[in-house]
Amino acid sequence: MSAKTAWDAELYEARHNFVWKLGAGVIDLLDPKPGEQILDLGCGTGQLTNAIAGRGANVTGVDASPEMIGQARQNFPAIRFVLGNGSEMKFNGEFDGIFSNAALHWMLQAEQVVKGIAAALKPGGRFAAEFGGKGNIAKISTAIEATVSAYCDGNLAATRTYFPSIAEYATLLERNGLEPQFMQLFDRPTPLEGEKGMENWIRQFKWYYFEPLPKEQREKALGEVVEALRPVLWHDGRWVADYRRLRLFAVRCG
Repeated sequence: MSAKTAWDAELYEARHNFVWKLGAGVIDLLDPKPGEQILDLGCGTGQLTNAIAGRGANVTGVDASPEMIGQARQNFPAIRFVLGNGSEMKFNGEFDGIFSNAALHWMLQAEQVVKGIAAALKPGGRFAAEFGGKGNIAKISTAIEATVSAYCDGNLAATRTYFPSIAEYATLLERNGLEPQFMQLFDRPTPLEGEKGMENWIRQFKWYYFEPLPKEQREKALGEVVEALRPVLWHDGRWVADYRRLRLFAVRCG
């Protein structure tokens, strides 16, 4: 995850555990074997890292967030967790497989990240991932940007997310020695918990747009965003985020 984003690990675990629960199928795509060396890139609070360890693999979790790594170490003290940025990895042919769930879209230096993934894998090593793809949270982003823009004369904070198309990411993989063997871009409408589900989601994942505003304006702007989204993302008594995911499996050439 992004080193620039301060994560509320407690809010993440309490309200947004769907992030790791919905990514559990990517472990099956990677198919880690007992004794294999596996890297979990963007491991968050470590639940899926632990699930990989449960398959008998030797797994290392890496995340750029001190808050997330700290929580992961508390959650699973027997697993190795390392604080590190995905674009600055120094691994060299150490891993049989690399897993990543809901993290690559926070890593804006995508080329450097893919180079690091390729370098970290053994020849023939596998890479399985799922993250936000083209069109992800388009309705939420539009509402946030339109509302906040009115408060700051259009001087919005720079985006901190990267949502590529299949073609864009396949090209990136191939250019760096990884052969994509499976790629799928799909809608995943995702329920959020409770009446304040959208508010909590924005506070966790998009609050950086609001931070430049004067404190007295942040809550007002947030309330306006939530109300703008109610007609389009409040369905049958609950909030549903307009997620779109890119899932892939690739192999290191050579």
